[in-house]
Amino acid sequence: MWGENLTFRHISFALLTVVVLLLHCAPVRAQSAAPDAVNAQGSQQSPTIIQAAGTIRGSLIDGTGAPVAGARVKLSIETDPSHTQDVESDDGGQFIFVGVTPGAFKLTVTSEGFGVQTYSGTLGTGETCVVPPIALVLETEKTEVLVSMSPLEVAQAEMKDEEKQRVLGVVPNFYVTYDPAAPPLAPKQKFELAWRATFDPVNLGLAAGVAGIEQAANQFPEFGQGGDGYAKRFGAAYADSAIGTFIGSAILPTLFKQDPRYFYKGTGTIRSRFLYAVATAVICKGDSGHWQANYSGILGGIAAAGISNLYYPSKDKNRAELTFENALIGIGSTAVANVLQEFVIRKLTPHPPKYSPVSP
Repeated sequence: MWGENLTFRHISFALLTVVVLLLHCAPVRAQSAAPDAVNAQGSQQSPTIIQAAGTIRGSLIDGTGAPVAGARVKLSIETDPSHTQDVESDDGGQFIFVGVTPGAFKLTVTSEGFGVQTYSGTLGTGETCVVPPIALVLETEKTEVLVSMSPLEVAQAEMKDEEKQRVLGVVPNFYVTYDPAAPPLAPKQKFELAWRATFDPVNLGLAAGVAGIEQAANQFPEFGQGGDGYAKRFGAAYADSAIGTFIGSAILPTLFKQDPRYFYKGTGTIRSRFLYAVATAVICKGDSGHWQANYSGILGGIAAAGISNLYYPSKDKNRAELTFENALIGIGSTAVANVLQEFVIRKLTPHPPKYSPVSP
């Protein structure tokens, strides 16, 4: 009986032990299953290392040190060029970027009236980077201005060039233009050029030289000798030059609307240039741009010779036929002067003006 009870007791104890073990191990298995589940999920998604974002702040000033408000500040990340941020500076010129990925960065600052400014730097992990004040420089005004001068203004500018033309840097050579398309001179400009030529000190000196030669040769003896005779000769010589210039280069060109200048050709064969120079003794360019008979030059020579009879001694006054002969001589001398203009004088003129060729 005792043996049977012992056997039953052993069996019961063994069964109880198994139940207790089962009850005790079930939570353990449940708890140990959780990490397995986490590991199973973890095997599907790799862990990510997240770096702490940083902050970038700074300020904008102008050339005087005053804050610049309302400027646009663009942040570019070197490792991710597609990711940018834009902020606007406040009233104190301050700006700030938060949540910025660490690494190299670039700031681009734009503001109306100022040139574009940039700043580059590197932001550390979780760092607050304070950018030194960025000074904005006033933008240089880039305005393309197309200056369109009127023909009158162009003529005035070219006339000023002509007034600087001197043979060997001394003798005035105002009545030649090196611009084949030079606009016509206005009446006022024709008189201004005549006045400038007449009262040029060199022309005064030339008249004085002519008077001295005439005195030495005792031309126009009725003028006498000595200081009084020289003064009369000088007055007559200077009057010839002044009257001829004003009548032939200002008064008649204004009335006939003609240009008193010689238009330098400078191109073509020697023969064509020579014939052109000779022809321009009797033809000239009108204010309309067309070539026509040189009434101003021809009649100006005759008129000047006639007026000279008023102040030369009576026996030296020109007869009518002599006056016209002198006019023909004047045409010939003009032709010779034009040939010299075409082939020689330009080479003897320091720094003659240069103009663009005429467009076809």
